[in-house]
Amino acid sequence: MNSTHKTTQQTSSKQAILIYLRKAGHANAQMLAEHLQISPQAIRRHLKDLETEGLIAHIPQQNGLGRPQYLYQLSPQGEEQFPDSYDEFALGLLKTLAETVGSEQMGSILQQQWQRKAQEYRSRIGSGSLRERVERLVELRQSEGYMAEYYPCLTEQSEQYILVEHNCAIAQVAQTFPSVCGYELEMFALALPDCRVERINWQVKGEHQCGYRIAKPFLDPT
Repeated sequence: MNSTHKTTQQTSSKQAILIYLRKAGHANAQMLAEHLQISPQAIRRHLKDLETEGLIAHIPQQNGLGRPQYLYQLSPQGEEQFPDSYDEFALGLLKTLAETVGSEQMGSILQQQWQRKAQEYRSRIGSGSLRERVERLVELRQSEGYMAEYYPCLTEQSEQYILVEHNCAIAQVAQTFPSVCGYELEMFALALPDCRVERINWQVKGEHQCGYRIAKPFLDPT
């Protein structure tokens, strides 16, 4: 294996570790080795490098009387490796707008923006089965940096899907203006008008991810 290929492979493995930690929140070396199918020795080398680079941090976990195990998680610098489509300029602009027009008018402006976004989503999602539309919604969110995925959660009463977003592309804005998350929820409901959409996880409240339940009731045969 030449040095260029080896370096590329190491970079890919480190990125995979960062992505896994972003999704899972934390993990030990063994969990990472099993998930990424890399030897524990190689994983520990990558973890040491990532910690030296300031991208991850470890938390000692004492199990019994033996040596402590370490759980690894992203550092604030590591969190910055993931997409954030709203930069400091956008946040500053919103703050200035809020100071200029007042909170009520600000809320109205934000709501109009999300309604336009909902129409765009609805147009791009198109028609088809609920699963097909959820798949297209996830693709749109991924393209915007939300690190989204979904999985089915069927019940006797409805067809349901759980939409999970491991990265918030508007994290800075959401922290300062949490009302945008309410408009975002309305946006999903407008984009999927035949469904009930509810939030089940929220990063702004300290949870590791944002999660939504999308449910379409089965038609009553009677």
